[in-house]
Amino acid sequence: MFKFLVALIISLVSLSVPGKSTAKSIVVFGDSISAAYGIDVGQGWVALVQNRLQEKHSNYTISNESISGDTSAGGLARIDGVLARHKPGIVIIELGANDGLRGLSPKIMKNNLAEIIRRTQKSDAKVLLLGMRIPPNYGKRYTDMFYEVYPQLSKELSIAYVPFILEDVALAKELMQQDGLHPNEKAQPMIVDKIWPHLSPLLK
Repeated sequence: MFKFLVALIISLVSLSVPGKSTAKSIVVFGDSISAAYGIDVGQGWVALVQNRLQEKHSNYTISNESISGDTSAGGLARIDGVLARHKPGIVIIELGANDGLRGLSPKIMKNNLAEIIRRTQKSDAKVLLLGMRIPPNYGKRYTDMFYEVYPQLSKELSIAYVPFILEDVALAKELMQQDGLHPNEKAQPMIVDKIWPHLSPLLK
């Protein structure tokens, strides 16, 4: 009886440890690209990833904490709450595009993303960073500085990353919405195909 009570107390303490990740929980933490802006949410890439998870890894659940228009600073302001609420095992970070479109400092963007990643890693969750690019009319120097943030963070913080999730999509008019910034429903499966090879190893 005594041994049983000790085991019960230990199990209850383990369940109450703050910040402990839930291995089968995935959070997508992004902006409008991940929030399915302009299309039905059920057709967005996050929903399609959920479908694939159900087919291949039925124990995984995915929560979408993406907000249209969000910046790296906005993400940093809300990451602690998201981590506390979901206690995820994996966090997919898709932020930065709005920093670039607003011409904000790539250095500040990098610092914000780095802190988001560090806090996520501290919560014992794995990170997948989704790289983005911005239109060339912002100038080569700025666009190069912006894009280089993603591989730099991947190397410096030892995280997986996808070079550019809109590769083969962004310049194809038939795959983009009229604003020229957001992919349409036809592009969503292509985005999943870009992400999945980098996400799959984290599921094991």
